[in-house]
Amino acid sequence: MTVFGCRICDTTLTIPVSRVALPVHADQKYGNGPGPLAAALEPGTFAVNPLPSGPPWRRWADLEAGEAEALGWYAPRVSISAGPVGQVLLTPGDIRGVVIDPALADDSGCCGLGGEEPNMVCATCGTPVATRIDDCGLRRAVWLDPLTTHVLEDGPGPHPVLDWADLIVQRPGIPPADPDGGWQPMWLAAVASALAHLLAASGGDPIVIADHQVAEVLRPTLDRLIGRPGTEPERTLVLAGPSIPDADGHFALIPEHPQTGALWPVAPLVQPVPLAWDAWSYLAFHRAPKPVGRSVPIPPEALPALLPNRRFEPDGRTFLRVLARLPEVRQLRLRAIYDRGRPYCNTYYIF
Repeated sequence: MTVFGCRICDTTLTIPVSRVALPVHADQKYGNGPGPLAAALEPGTFAVNPLPSGPPWRRWADLEAGEAEALGWYAPRVSISAGPVGQVLLTPGDIRGVVIDPALADDSGCCGLGGEEPNMVCATCGTPVATRIDDCGLRRAVWLDPLTTHVLEDGPGPHPVLDWADLIVQRPGIPPADPDGGWQPMWLAAVASALAHLLAASGGDPIVIADHQVAEVLRPTLDRLIGRPGTEPERTLVLAGPSIPDADGHFALIPEHPQTGALWPVAPLVQPVPLAWDAWSYLAFHRAPKPVGRSVPIPPEALPALLPNRRFEPDGRTFLRVLARLPEVRQLRLRAIYDRGRPYCNTYYIF
């Protein structure tokens, strides 16, 4: 188990937790409420952000030549973080021994806390140790400050690492529809990340998608960004992963292990396109059954819909952030796609 504490006085700040991979939707912003989004992690788990995060921020125009690439950014941003690495993400219910300090809570939030700097202090010594986030449209979260917190105990946690076969049984995926029939925000971020990786792998060339459900999710956005396959040599995206028969393809949509972050292995000549496990699992294993006694196969378009009725619109902010961190975005076609993204009312649209 892992337990975090105050670096100044060693007060225990968390319950025992198990490490998992940092999900792509960890700092997602979606809509404007009412209220925050669900926490990005399950209770009893934590994730570590390996990238700089939080203030101070540096404007893109002020960076020296090659400095952005050294920090892992390959396309312009308004600003990038020069803050500490190693922020720890937890669900708010797993925190102990900390209190919100009203003097540190900024007024940028709408109906809750949305600050970028610590607003929670150690209840024992008063040191700022964490940032609580629960504002409209943001993921409910607590981020521990790596400068003022550290690990008190480290060992096997309450959630053992599952192998791929156990994941199929114990984590069957998250349905793509939210209660009002729209797309679940986690799906919007997860698929946006996969789209960025697919465009980087393909160089922006048109792609044939073999699986009907995968095509239903990805095709509308790909059609707008790069068009449908025409006279160009066809390159195909297939679904690959545990319990999925091998299929020939140039690209493979594969799962990311939700605990370790490991990717499902593919053949050397196949280019992997990672997708969060909870979305990949649903696409892979939730299929409409064939009616009993019917000898003629049903065409895919006649099957009952397992996906929301509304057109899929990926999380533009996530798409642009992931694409900006891939070296391939410097290719002319991909840079043009990146440059078409623009902000509008707390979100980003991709044209």
